[in-house]
Amino acid sequence: MIEEVARYSGLELKARQVVEGFITGLHRSPFHGFSVEFAEHRQYNAGESTHDIDWKLYGRTDRLYVKRYEEETNLRCQLMVDQSRSMMFPVENMGNFENPNKLTFAVMGAAIIVELLQRQRDAFGLTLMSDGVDEETVCRSSGVHKHYVYGLLEEALKQPVKGDKEERRTSIAETLHLTAERLHRRSMVVIFTDAFLDGGEWEELMEALRHLRHCKHEVLLFHTYEETLEMALEFESRPTEFIDLESKRHLKVNPAEVATRYKEEMERRRATLKENAVKYGIDYVAVPVEQGFEQIMIPYLLKRGRAY
Repeated sequence: MIEEVARYSGLELKARQVVEGFITGLHRSPFHGFSVEFAEHRQYNAGESTHDIDWKLYGRTDRLYVKRYEEETNLRCQLMVDQSRSMMFPVENMGNFENPNKLTFAVMGAAIIVELLQRQRDAFGLTLMSDGVDEETVCRSSGVHKHYVYGLLEEALKQPVKGDKEERRTSIAETLHLTAERLHRRSMVVIFTDAFLDGGEWEELMEALRHLRHCKHEVLLFHTYEETLEMALEFESRPTEFIDLESKRHLKVNPAEVATRYKEEMERRRATLKENAVKYGIDYVAVPVEQGFEQIMIPYLLKRGRAY
């Protein structure tokens, strides 16, 4: 029993600390930040709770209206974490909460949201994906389920850099399509991915995101990347051998000779992903992982909490 608790305690404690910081910064109930989509206003009736009164609208109209949402029962949220090998970059930062790589940030970000949802008594499930579905749970809100999800997230951080899974590639579009159809209508889908895909797979990802929104799911997309090395290619100006974490292809090149074109292409991809997300009504969050959890997750949660 002690070993089982220790298995997820570090992750859980860290997530709890971040959530406590979020609640402290919010200065009001934390049960606002993950409501499903706003639907309409209705007139306030005397005797009702003032909890959902739209005070900004009252200031403009001098009338009391209550916000209504698409679904006022407990939220169902599916957290989807891309654990393909490209997410392990930088490899040396795997499991380092102080200086996380992409997968570590995704795991910690998912844990933070799980902690918040469980406090709100909302149901949550987890999907770990790479070239397909690696692990998947149903949506539940119990403490036992939370500990089970934390255990799966902890295991994701223990992936070997070399081993049986070294040929695993990213192919998440099909998983997103299946999720769009399978989930309860109007669920929330939270995706952590670096979107490090080839041309055809890139287009398939855009179509899968559009499918999620077509099925009326609320979608949060956390786009993880490492800014200095991965996006800007800021290496020393000398012949350097690069190894693709997914295909294991080796390429020897002087970074200075290709840096300009490389940065332009990476920025184009990032801008295209954000542009499509905004077009589809998806909440896009840029995640330069070297900034850490507190610098990204807490400001985002505060912003979202105050928006509802």
